[in-house]
Amino acid sequence: MASEIKTVGIVGTGTIGASWAAFYLSRGLHVAATDPADGAEGRLREYVDTALAELREQGLLQPGAEAAQLTFDADLGKALAGVDFVQENGPERIDVKHALLQQIESAIGADVIIASSSSGLKVTDMQSALTAPARMILGHPFNPPHVVPLVEVAGGEQTSPDVVDRTLAFYTAQGKVPVHLRKEMKGHIANRIQAAVVREVFYLVQEGVASVEDIDKALSQGPGLRWAVLGQFVNSSLGGGPGGFKAMMSKFAPALEAWWADLGTITSASDELITDISDQLDAIFAKHSSDKIAAARDEVVFTTIKAKLNEPDLPY
Repeated sequence: MASEIKTVGIVGTGTIGASWAAFYLSRGLHVAATDPADGAEGRLREYVDTALAELREQGLLQPGAEAAQLTFDADLGKALAGVDFVQENGPERIDVKHALLQQIESAIGADVIIASSSSGLKVTDMQSALTAPARMILGHPFNPPHVVPLVEVAGGEQTSPDVVDRTLAFYTAQGKVPVHLRKEMKGHIANRIQAAVVREVFYLVQEGVASVEDIDKALSQGPGLRWAVLGQFVNSSLGGGPGGFKAMMSKFAPALEAWWADLGTITSASDELITDISDQLDAIFAKHSSDKIAAARDEVVFTTIKAKLNEPDLPY
């Protein structure tokens, strides 16, 4: 049961692991973190203090949530003793994952779920190193986890259906918005969608269609606004009026098919293209501080999330 999880083990406290730690602390849970890197504890506690202050300002802290519920030990075995759930955030290398997962498995109880934050590796490949692979699952967040609600959940070939159900229930209980992959794929769902958009915006720059700034404006001031509220399928259905999705497709399918056929086919980003994009971005950041842009972005994201929570007519 989700309510039985009181302490979450965080393995790896880089950017993703530290943000996960802040998120779980914000929900009033205890967090036991571990990372062998020099200075890891200090960097983690500094990040957590900043993130919790941000969440407190937004009114998003659960009662009793505080940084004092965070413990740290560089020794993985000591850190994970007694945890109820593990969020693994190690490097994206299968050999490193295997060694790390074996250490985790030897340190935790038999019923404790191991959720990996891997952004691209398949659970089936990772769980092959375990003696009890049924409890291994994907719990991939969208960065940063303490801000963005999405988490992608997928089992591997040997993952127990009960583990999938328990993980979905746990994330939901913590205020996350989990999505369940019925089939494992490289990059999961959100990163594949992002990759498709990134490929096309790179292509538009390469072909000289528009500047980096105007392409970003077209995305953020157009479809991005609707995507922040509803996904592509529901937005498409609304675009069809009373006839819904079928009506929309009857009108626009020929145009869509023509656009699909004309989309860019970039398979690698050339040094010339990267330099061109980077130079244009440097011009933007010369006028606007990157730190201030990031802070403003997060503020708008928080506002959007809270607004969505207060709209009962939205489906998700």
